[in-house]
Amino acid sequence: MTSKDEILRLIETHDVCFLDLWFTDIMGMVKNVTVPASRARKVLEEGIHFDGSSIDGFARVAESDMVLVPDLATFTLLPWGDETCATARLICAVETPQGEPFIGDPRTVLQRALKQAADMGFTLKTGIELEFFLFPTDASGAFQITVPNDVASYFDMSTDSAQSVRRQMITTLHALSIAVDSTHSEIGFGQHEIDLAYAPALKSADNMLTARVALKTVAQRRGLHCTFMPRPSINLPGSGMHTHQSLHDVESDANVFADTSDEYGLSEIGRQFLAGQLHHARAMCAVLAPLVNSYKRLGTSFEAPVYVTWAHVNRAALIRVPSITKEKEQHTRLELRCPDPSSNPYLATAVMLAAGLDGIRNHMQLAEPLEETLLARSPQRRRQVEMLPDSLGEALDALEQDDVILGALGPYISDRYLEAKRQEYHDSKQLVTQWELDRYATRY
Repeated sequence: MTSKDEILRLIETHDVCFLDLWFTDIMGMVKNVTVPASRARKVLEEGIHFDGSSIDGFARVAESDMVLVPDLATFTLLPWGDETCATARLICAVETPQGEPFIGDPRTVLQRALKQAADMGFTLKTGIELEFFLFPTDASGAFQITVPNDVASYFDMSTDSAQSVRRQMITTLHALSIAVDSTHSEIGFGQHEIDLAYAPALKSADNMLTARVALKTVAQRRGLHCTFMPRPSINLPGSGMHTHQSLHDVESDANVFADTSDEYGLSEIGRQFLAGQLHHARAMCAVLAPLVNSYKRLGTSFEAPVYVTWAHVNRAALIRVPSITKEKEQHTRLELRCPDPSSNPYLATAVMLAAGLDGIRNHMQLAEPLEETLLARSPQRRRQVEMLPDSLGEALDALEQDDVILGALGPYISDRYLEAKRQEYHDSKQLVTQWELDRYATRY
């Protein structure tokens, strides 16, 4: 654990001039308060007050006083900016002036869910496959979505600038102490994937938050725009955030999902956790696929799920159980395939965990896997399988009916989240699209 004195020594050693204090709003947007390094000791010891009245979902004006309390374990030097005057970053908890955790802080929501898991004897680890697009920008900084930055396809070896950009991104992530497993070009032109290494869930969510800022920064400095929008064009595939998950014994760190005697390598706990996620999948979608645009990806883009099923090898399934040898049973995990990278990583992880733990508590029975691609089956068979919501509005309806997922968010965040997303969905339905103009304006 990093101490205050260690951080102060690092600030002095690296000539740090500024501290960026990060936190997120309910939607997962990074917010920041910058303080001069001369105030570091006071901030580390007491936190810093700020006005939360204008932050999405935080507070009414009468309740606006908030305190940012840095998590010392998140201290890192930002590998960009003025070389002669460095900036360091700390991710903060949001508290009330009375020192209580603020119930509208998404990071606190995840910590609460992790505490519930710990009380049951478990810790959660996750690994994230982060997909995104890079588009070239013009002199004004506007990005050109119709012009791909590269023409590499799935796993192509390219000699263009995209390879160099991805390598610079990994170098930047490593400088931020974010371990990367691998990177490669994705299916769409200009689309890429970076796989963040497995880590304890809170650290993994912090890494996801930081990576989105880092990748956008690297891209901008290379004259590119990096977007985590789920489906930026009808002519392009969608970008997902496949999330690998496993529960571990809180004392021994043993993977409690693993059982090599089972046909699918899953223990009873693993099967119950999986059953819980399938049971709550439709309600989770409102958090894991949180945009109107998210539903342009699900079920329509390559390997984006639409059916609430699980499997070993069927990549159309919502949850996949990757094959594991007996020698690697500690890597037994579940791959949830509906999240996309626009989601708030803290809320997304919290609802995934809550759904799985509910399956364990209630000893839910796991349905049989469906290995075959359901899209190739008869319409009658497809109708027998539950489907994910096909719109944000339908996902919000499902969320409103699910007490477990609402409970994971807490009444404060769930009320504000539903209100904001209902408005977003309503606004989108009022929009007259180019497709409508092209189809109807001259025909009628």
